[in-house]
Amino acid sequence: MGKKIKIHREGYKIILAALAVLVTVNVAVRLIWPGLPLVHNLILGTSVLLMAFVMFFFRTPARHVEPDPLLIYAPADGKIVVLEETYEKEYFRDNRLQISIFMSPFNMHSNRYPISGTVVYTNYQPGKKFHARSPKSSVLNERSSIVVTSENGTEILVRQVAGALARRIVTYSKKGQQVRQGDEIGFIKFGSRVDIFLPPETEPKVQMFKQVRASRTILARIV
Repeated sequence: MGKKIKIHREGYKIILAALAVLVTVNVAVRLIWPGLPLVHNLILGTSVLLMAFVMFFFRTPARHVEPDPLLIYAPADGKIVVLEETYEKEYFRDNRLQISIFMSPFNMHSNRYPISGTVVYTNYQPGKKFHARSPKSSVLNERSSIVVTSENGTEILVRQVAGALARRIVTYSKKGQQVRQGDEIGFIKFGSRVDIFLPPETEPKVQMFKQVRASRTILARIV
């Protein structure tokens, strides 16, 4: 037998709400237009597809990681849209290697820690709703930043960024928390991106537009 699909806890309320709305719509259509079976079947089929998508969006696969302090794993599923040295002005205030991952609504949206270590900084900032592919979304959109210090002293900033469709960023990180590579950082609902800021001498292991998977793809190596 195949593995069971697990639904993320952030999806329970939304799935139940969507189910209630779709059941109501289907009942209402049958009561208002009782003699139109083609319309009934069309609405029912559309409802099933919508429910399937919502459940698919909130899937949360188990991904075991054997921690390695020298490897930086992808914190999210998606496509690499930024791979460059840039000035990070919120925490480091110096040049860092930035790698950004764009998550479409079809990607798994649970975010994971790229390294093991101690959470030394967290900061949530409300913001705008620019498209997550836009460079300005990293500094103007709603976002949540988390800095982790690894056992060898390397500091890495992970930033969850809301996109045009995202309506809520959920971050579980707490300052002083001990975290393990592959543990869950949080969840972003409906389209977004994740930025990661690394020491400039870090050796990247990915290329632009590469599809990556959280806790599966190695983004970079600490040197």
